[in-house]
Amino acid sequence: QVQLVESGGGLVQAGGSLRLSCAASGSIFSINTMGWYRQAPGKQRELVAIITSGGTISYADSVKGRFTISRDNAKNTVNLQMNSLKFEDTAVYYCNAIVTTTPVNTKMYWGQGTQVTVSS
Repeated sequence: QVQLVESGGGLVQAGGSLRLSCAASGSIFSINTMGWYRQAPGKQRELVAIITSGGTISYADSVKGRFTISRDNAKNTVNLQMNSLKFEDTAVYYCNAIVTTTPVNTKMYWGQGTQVTVSS
């Protein structure tokens, strides 16, 4: 069993910054991709940013240049630095990871979500 625990959400004014963190724990053998998704009210969950164990990164076009994803493979953590936040960034942000556990089984895991609210 694997748990993803997020922290760092909150309320911020437009133009401000927040940093989200996610820590994976449990029977982890290895973690391939880690990332962040978000879901705004009435909308589908969408990709924000992902990073592979080798450091390859992809961002949604809407956050390029404003958000930065990073990970610490030794600590099984992933962070999302969000700068120049906009009202439309308001959403519940979910941590995501593709994990190989012991005994060997690979599946996708989700965190419980953390609310980010940007006031205009």
